[in-house]
Amino acid sequence: MGMTDLKDTLRRDLTSAMKAQRTFDTQTLRLVLAAIAKEEVAGASARQLSLAEEQAVLRRESRQRREAAEIYAGAGRAELADKERAEAELIDRYLPAPLSPEELDAIVAAVLAGHPDATLKQMGLIVKAVNAEVQGRAEGALVAQKVKAALAGS
Repeated sequence: MGMTDLKDTLRRDLTSAMKAQRTFDTQTLRLVLAAIAKEEVAGASARQLSLAEEQAVLRRESRQRREAAEIYAGAGRAELADKERAEAELIDRYLPAPLSPEELDAIVAAVLAGHPDATLKQMGLIVKAVNAEVQGRAEGALVAQKVKAALAGS
């Protein structure tokens, strides 16, 4: 996908959802497009987001839905939790597939192989390098956890 392909795809899908009167998809896609638009005008000047930035917005939106679903589920509001989960799943369809635990472990091992003397003091540096490889296909907290475990184990 190029610079605006993701946004164009979201817009096209919104149009077809509206034509097919799929209310749920229409509402969710409108919210996602609004979040991207808000990000484009955030900061000193309006700008076009890169694909990675658009994906970061979608990941954030998806994560917010999942967190809300947990809160609703904990409060006994199953119908609201289900709606939030369904929104997250719809958003996730526009993101690259997440890495498997094995794929993430392999990336962590490869980055650590390039830094044989790394200690927990350099954890931030290693996490940054792993995140550059992962390109948003794994949660930052999970990356940090795997790097910490690998550094502690080495």
